[in-house]
Formats: sequence, C-alpha cells, structure tokens
Amino acid sequence: MSRPVVLVHGLWMPRVSMLPLARRLQRAGFAPRLFGYSTVAGGPEAAVPRLAAMLRDGADVVAHSLGGLVTLTALQREPGLPVQRVVCLGSPLCGSAAAKGLSARHAFAATLGRSADLLRSGCQPWDGEAQVGVVAGRTPLGLGQFFGSLRDVSDGTVAVAETRLAGLADHVVVPASHSGLLLSPLAAAQAVAFLRSGRFEHRA
Repeated sequence: MSRPVVLVHGLWMPRVSMLPLARRLQRAGFAPRLFGYSTVAGGPEAAVPRLAAMLRDGADVVAHSLGGLVTLTALQREPGLPVQRVVCLGSPLCGSAAAKGLSARHAFAATLGRSADLLRSGCQPWDGEAQVGVVAGRTPLGLGQFFGSLRDVSDGTVAVAETRLAGLADHVVVPASHSGLLLSPLAAAQAVAFLRSGRFEHRA
C-alpha cells in the first residue's frame, strides 16, 4: 500500500499550486493528499491543529515555503504524530529576511497577515522523531530580493542560509527559483529520494 504524503503550500498560494508536484509523487508510487489553509487571514494558529489532525493517521509531508514552518510547528506541538519524513522546499526555517523587510514597510506589512511572526522568527532547531530534509533553490528570481537582504545564494525569495536549520537529516541545493521548486523535476526527484530513504541524491 502506498504511504500517504500530505502536501502543504506556502504563503499566498492556493492548495492547487501543489498539484504538479502531487502528480509526480503519484507517478513515483506515493499517495498524495493536498492540505489547504488561509495563509493571511487564518495563519499558522488556525492551520496547525487542522494539519495535525490530518497527520494523525500516519503520513509523510512535502511542504513549500511557509508550509514547512507550519509543518514543523505542528510536529513540535504534537511530537507523537506518526510522521516519518518531511521534505521542505525553500522553507525559511531560520526566519525570512524578506518577511522582515516586508514587515518594516507599512504599505506591505499587512500582506503577511497572521503568518508574519512565524515567517520572521522561523522554527526552533529540530530535535523531533521525524527526519526532516530541505531542498533549497539557487536561481535568484523572485520579489523577495527587493524586500530583504539576500546577498547569499538564494532562490530570489529565500536565502539558502535561511533554510539550514540545525537538526536536519539532509540538505540539498538545486537550480530553481522559489516558486520554480514546485515545478522542478529535479526538486521532485530529490523529494522522492528523501521520502524513500531519508537522504537526497547528492551529485557532483
């Protein structure tokens, strides 16, 4: 029987944004399920208990951007959830400079809504039972570079350094932009590798 994989989208994105990745996971033999939530009006406080309820029957997770922070928050609050592996795609687990930059600009601060605090602060170092891996992008195409200081290698919205949370099982960087991680065959292949083995395919 195929193990379920819950897909969690990021800020300002609809649930259907995860469909291309869901189709790739399905072809690889997984059973994807989409999780949708309001990233601005509801935010993590509304999403976390709903996501935890969805995970109680057992599933792995693939999450994009803010979705990764929401997922780790759910696992930290309910450490007994039967989740073996989590793949975060471009998630600013250490906090987002772009989010801090947006918050500092009055005209844009409200666009982060109730997700602002988690995006700015990031997650605590990971020490849970689930193996967590991050696929980061290094193609700097995105609006985040106009709001935050992304001098390091980045996907245009999130710096690679912002994805390197202590306690990760593995980390890999691929040639993709922030939103492009959802469409990248290479990012999908890396997610499949981690879901199967707890390791990414590191290539020279």
